[in-house]
Amino acid sequence: MFVLGIDPGVSRCGYGAVVRERPGLRAVACGVLTTPPSQPLPDRLASLARELRALLHELRPDAVVVERVFFQTNVRTAMSVGQASGLALAAASEAGCVVAQYTANEVKQAVTGYGAATKDQVQRMVQSLLKLAAVPKPADAADALALALTHHAVAPVLARAAQARR
Repeated sequence: MFVLGIDPGVSRCGYGAVVRERPGLRAVACGVLTTPPSQPLPDRLASLARELRALLHELRPDAVVVERVFFQTNVRTAMSVGQASGLALAAASEAGCVVAQYTANEVKQAVTGYGAATKDQVQRMVQSLLKLAAVPKPADAADALALALTHHAVAPVLARAAQARR
């Protein structure tokens, strides 16, 4: 299974791709898509949409995982994340990918075993699980890799549960 995680944001949209191979999981790509804050919002959204579609076309993942906004104290940030999230979800669906969403707490639980883990703890576990020489930078890319790792952990369980209900 080849999973692309997306940590949505209009200014900084993190992405991280993880593939399951023998003997385990391997990071294929990670980085950040950015848009200049000086541009009007519609132009930034159009640019981000194009970059997301290009990324999906280049990587061709089986599944795309987008962080679900569960709680945000800053309304402006929540709106921005929601807009970027919608673009990512639509692009993934258009590309024919399986689409999933997890909250930050679900990611922390899956990656570290503790739903209230710190960002540093999540980043260090991403480094450990993917056997990386260093913690992935920037943080948005590390968060996206954590999303992909979460789907690798959760998807097989959900599939077995769905089969058991049949």
